Amino acid sequence: MATVLIVDDEEKLRQLMARVIGLEGFEVLQASTARAGLKKLESAPVDVVLCDVKLPDGNGVQLAGEIRARYPATEVILLTAYGNIPDGVQAIKNGAFDYIVKGDDNARLIPLLYQAVEKARQNRSAFAAAPEAKPELSFEQITGQSPAFLAAVSLARKVAPTDTAVLLLGETGVGKEVFAQAIHRASRRSDQPMVAINCAAFSRELLESEMFGYKAGAFTGAVKDKKGILEAANGGTLFLDEIGEMSLELQARMLRVLETGSYFRVGDVQPMQTDVRVIAATHRDLKKEGEAGHFRQDLYYRLSVFEIHLPPLRERKEDIEVLARHFTALFAAQVKRPPLSLHPDFVAWLRRQPWPGNIRELKNIIERGVILAEGNVLGLETLPAGMRGSAGVGEAHPAAFDLAEVEKLHIQKVLRHTGGNKTEAARLLHIGLTTLYRKLEEYRIG
Repeated sequence: MATVLIVDDEEKLRQLMARVIGLEGFEVLQASTARAGLKKLESAPVDVVLCDVKLPDGNGVQLAGEIRARYPATEVILLTAYGNIPDGVQAIKNGAFDYIVKGDDNARLIPLLYQAVEKARQNRSAFAAAPEAKPELSFEQITGQSPAFLAAVSLARKVAPTDTAVLLLGETGVGKEVFAQAIHRASRRSDQPMVAINCAAFSRELLESEMFGYKAGAFTGAVKDKKGILEAANGGTLFLDEIGEMSLELQARMLRVLETGSYFRVGDVQPMQTDVRVIAATHRDLKKEGEAGHFRQDLYYRLSVFEIHLPPLRERKEDIEVLARHFTALFAAQVKRPPLSLHPDFVAWLRRQPWPGNIRELKNIIERGVILAEGNVLGLETLPAGMRGSAGVGEAHPAAFDLAEVEKLHIQKVLRHTGGNKTEAARLLHIGLTTLYRKLEEYRIG
């Protein structure tokens, strides 16, 4: 259950918002002042803060900056009685998720809240893993038998025992982080932490503070020293996912780390030292990005000492059934249901797909199928409604002729599975949250 904190000195409005948000299934906390809001944040984890701009003891725009500095995974939505363009611009600069006008934007509030909650969850998963956390996967647990895949595994095994930087290349969803985990597990640093961060998940300023840490007083809201992931990963492995999204300024600082092991926390004049093995990943062609001036060529050459290209799933056709059976067993165990077999027609359909989302897309299809399967066989009827036509299952299910009715029943089934959690239901349905809300209204699903 996500937690929302409302900070507003208008008690009646605050109580009304709390009631509406509570009906959506969120846990709601309330505060009437900036100081009280910060105390709530200190005492309990909060996903989203709904904050009025004008507070008795402060300004919500400034408070947003302080909250984002101290609790970077928490999202802030600012509320104001009067739209003000400069305030709105500054709010976004301070890291606010959005800035809306009371009354005028009431219809946007709940969908926006769900979006902010989802972003907060992404923030938490993108942050560095706890230093004591161990990567879960080794080479023995990586599934595949195609020649291209086995060649990538062979290269990874050879480089793993060294301290050489590794650059993992491949489309989104091919399993780059899984390879990074396996390389770390097979390295001499396996008893030390592997810390991962997604460079695409943060603004430049937030990524800088997360990477390097900061000194108390470095900026508004920096009330105490903060350890960066370079310090947290010391002695272990640093995994920089989507490094192609890192700003040029931070690239220069990262190059210095790779060359000297030295860096400065934000606002500090004393150098820090770190000993990390760097594994980077990207779906971009960094050589071309460098030639275009979008990525530092010196950093590219420093990272690309050992490149490993992970093939897309469409080039690993012989692995599709193997992966599908692996994920089926995995998700069946998670939801505590008996083992499921795969219907031959379902396997044939899987093999025909282009899989633009690669292994991640296949994994989502199987997870969804395991949830929806009525018997002990995973079949075509578990596919999303939009995919069933191409699977040729309409004739076998007369009800499928009424597409709207099929979609309505399917949405209801997924909502029952998620216990009414609309964000999770939208994820399983592979649609946006606002699209789900529109369909709930269209089909009058309460």
